Amino acid sequence: MLFNILQTEIDSMAAAAVENAAAGAGDVMAQAVPQQQAMSYSLIEMASKGGWLMIVLLALSVIALYIFGKKWWMIRQANRIGKNFMNDIRDYIHEGKIKSAITLCEKYDAPVARLVEKGIGRIGRPLADIQTAVENTANVEVSRLEKGLSTLATISGGAPMIGFLGTVIGMIQAFFNMSQAGNNIDITLLSSGIYTAMVTTVGGLIVGILAYFGYNYLTSRINSLVFKMESTTIEFMDLLHEPAGEDE
Repeated sequence: MLFNILQTEIDSMAAAAVENAAAGAGDVMAQAVPQQQAMSYSLIEMASKGGWLMIVLLALSVIALYIFGKKWWMIRQANRIGKNFMNDIRDYIHEGKIKSAITLCEKYDAPVARLVEKGIGRIGRPLADIQTAVENTANVEVSRLEKGLSTLATISGGAPMIGFLGTVIGMIQAFFNMSQAGNNIDITLLSSGIYTAMVTTVGGLIVGILAYFGYNYLTSRINSLVFKMESTTIEFMDLLHEPAGEDE
């Protein structure tokens, strides 16, 4: 009988201990969750810690994206031309269908087509004049394609420098707060300045790296398009020699 009573008391005490432990764990988790939520920041909140320089970097990133998108679309349209374009032009010129050849060139909004159209419009003049007109048109087309790339290159180099400027400003702010605190130096006095320094550095590097890769990509695409324009010019000038050779 006494054993049963002791066993019952032990069981009740163990159950109470388990309940207290569970309640304590629940309180700890309840306190940990708000703290974890308070420590987590969104990207917007993190960027706001960088100060006014982040607005400058945001403006530069928008400009870079606009230039890249515009040039990418322009280059994409410039390469959309029929595979048999020059063969059709050759047939029209050999058959004396100059207007049909010009109409075919006007069908495509591409630098290559405009070069050929300019050359066809000069048929009947000396070949040197035709070649000069085609080359001048090619220079204009290349300038139009490269317009804006210098701005993209400037952003790729300037954005990291702006980020480093934010780093210097943040460190100056941190040391200024330390000097004003006197003997009551606290780590919280350094946090805002260091936060500004780190966030602006990361933001400047991200914008600069993206602009740098975008600039190199567009440059390589333009170079390949320029090579295509040069080869088309040579092919067109050879085409103008063919009827004269056959007449002889």
